[in-house]
Amino acid sequence: MVSDTILKKAISLAKRKKLDESIKMLEAEVFRYQDSYIYYYILGTSCLYAGDFGGAFTYFSRAKNIKFREPNTLLGMAVLFLRRGDTDKALDLYLDVEDIDPANRIAKRALKVIRKYGGTETLDAWLNSGKVHSLYPPLPRTKFSVKSLIIPGIVIAAGLGIFIGIRQVPVFMRGGLEESVLEKTERDNPVETGGVYRYNFSSTEVLSHYNQARKFFNEYRDEAAKRELNRILESNASEPVKNKARLLREYTSPPDFSTLKDRFSYAEVKADPLLYRDCHILWRGSAANVRVGTDTVSFDLLVGYDTRTVMEGSVSVELDFPAELSTIQPLEVLGRVVPLGPERFMIAGTGIHQSPLN
Repeated sequence: MVSDTILKKAISLAKRKKLDESIKMLEAEVFRYQDSYIYYYILGTSCLYAGDFGGAFTYFSRAKNIKFREPNTLLGMAVLFLRRGDTDKALDLYLDVEDIDPANRIAKRALKVIRKYGGTETLDAWLNSGKVHSLYPPLPRTKFSVKSLIIPGIVIAAGLGIFIGIRQVPVFMRGGLEESVLEKTERDNPVETGGVYRYNFSSTEVLSHYNQARKFFNEYRDEAAKRELNRILESNASEPVKNKARLLREYTSPPDFSTLKDRFSYAEVKADPLLYRDCHILWRGSAANVRVGTDTVSFDLLVGYDTRTVMEGSVSVELDFPAELSTIQPLEVLGRVVPLGPERFMIAGTGIHQSPLN
């Protein structure tokens, strides 16, 4: 929900069908909100409802670069592809939404429409009938006032008081934490004997790194957790412990620009790429040698060279989504580390942000 005054006003205008006013007000604030996902999402949605499909696609794309797995953004882009007649891309996005949010009603409705009308002239008729608005993502809600929460709050507090009087409130753990608990036999025999490993740990060290990974995971510090899990997977830890480490990795979630908590430097990753396998980084720099392929965009990121003074190093970045890149403007890249060998790696980009020059 949105609490920012300007964004709340824009949402209010859009909901009262004053879409042009909402768009004009927001576009005047672009520098204030240049890193804000919700700003671009509101703009994209307002443009969509106003019939400015080009503007909607631009703003949804920008929102997706900041938070690339937000279902509502994917819904916005999907319906635009559907309007263009590109049902394959629309279908892929709707399936992505269903994967992220299996209960999403808009995605389910859209998939039914594609199955029923896809590939026929009837789809055009359906799109032009006005029913397509049922596939539009919603505008965000604004936060409730304190007054509106007083009564529900009292009721909830009273209910909790009664509940606590009956039994102790359970402590909920993040999904995956309970499944990754080591059994007694795994704790008693946490290392392998013999063999060659990148890291050779004592039993105490293996358990310490594993417990640290679970602690980071429960704090939603998934990248720090993955680094500890990689340490275990490259070590002499026993196979049962490694299997639990692999299981815990499956429960981690990819970050976006606003949720990445642990930042690893270029020097750290270059020194030991395997330790950072599949960890996400967020680095600033400049783009060079931009190469546009059929399905990918790749370039060299000159890390630290956004100020045009000192360059920390260069790394190849590959994007599997369309992007227009300038070699002049500073660039911020969010991506996943892919090791290629000793001190060699590339970045599988998951989001980019190119801000204007100062």
